[in-house]
Amino acid sequence: MSEPHEETPQARMARLILALRTQGVTEPRVLKVIEGTPRELFTPELFRERALEDSALPIACGQTISQPFIVGLMTQALKLDRRSRVLEIGTGSGYQTAILSKLARLVYTVERYRTLMREAEARFKELELTNVITRFGDGGEGWPEQAPFDRIMVTAAAPGEPTALLQQLKPAGILVAPIGRGPVQTLRRYTGDGKGGFQVEDLIDVRFVPLLEGVAKEP
Repeated sequence: MSEPHEETPQARMARLILALRTQGVTEPRVLKVIEGTPRELFTPELFRERALEDSALPIACGQTISQPFIVGLMTQALKLDRRSRVLEIGTGSGYQTAILSKLARLVYTVERYRTLMREAEARFKELELTNVITRFGDGGEGWPEQAPFDRIMVTAAAPGEPTALLQQLKPAGILVAPIGRGPVQTLRRYTGDGKGGFQVEDLIDVRFVPLLEGVAKEP
């Protein structure tokens, strides 16, 4: 009896893309970028063999690299085009940043952990992502000097409406963020109505680390 063949990376990626489609990530450009972005590069060596699973994985500083489904869904919800200037709050491993960079004109990304920022910057350099601008700082404050933005993505849970970030959005812009204080939050999309107000949509329940004030003190 022959030994079962180990699944190839291509087959694992195909299975992941099928899983994303099944769950509602159907935008072809988003799926193509996920397929072409090496998630293993953003995953700690200990978990690298699980990089193509549809699951969140631990990274340094007690943070996580988001589940591919959540990455795909949040990216799709932003309705990006190649002219978009995007603000990302929470660089983390840089995986979501890399996805955004391939669909937008410029990505401004803010991270409160210097260790994560340095590691992500090294990955951006390796992948030759020249349209990503990084900042070590308090994500809750956004990046006022570069505002207004066409799109804003928040990858940590805000306790309530992210007023300071909404003020940095263009009148018809879109912000996507997990909102809530508990272990389960609501992924919410704010779409500017062009008159200073917002259409608010609740998408799905999610689990994110909380959005914390200030920058992290690391050893």
